Amino acid sequence: MFCVGDKIVHPMHGAGVIESIVDEKIGRDLVRFYVFRMPVSGLTLKIPTANSEMIGVRAVSSAETIERVLAELPKLSVDMTTNWNHRYRENMERIKSGDLLEVAGVIKALMHRDGERGLSTGERKMLHNARQILLSEVVLAEDVEYADAEARVNAAMMAEESA
Repeated sequence: MFCVGDKIVHPMHGAGVIESIVDEKIGRDLVRFYVFRMPVSGLTLKIPTANSEMIGVRAVSSAETIERVLAELPKLSVDMTTNWNHRYRENMERIKSGDLLEVAGVIKALMHRDGERGLSTGERKMLHNARQILLSEVVLAEDVEYADAEARVNAAMMAEESA
């Protein structure tokens, strides 16, 4: 169980801070929620505490893990199926995994595809969301401004091009 003030990551929304824990009556049941605010976007979510583990909510990665992910970015492969539907589902599963390296791989692969052929509207939105998930975690894990996190991720992406 997380506590107020803990920095956590929701696999589909990114990193944020638990502002409070509230109980709300839903039907006949009393349900406990984490009130989760994302500093980067300002989005506030209520996450049922009972389902949080199943959803994939986890603690924010350490600064060392962030460094490792950014160092691995240039080495990630960009192999993707040509079938849009399969590619979209595979990328969505990778994002839902909550694994930061998988999310980074989706970003790299979609950026590569965008440079070669362009992206569909759905994939463009997926790229934006995956970037927000990664950037929000970098911001909270390393206690840096959004622009600094974005510059670091972009630099890691550029390192791939010159490698």
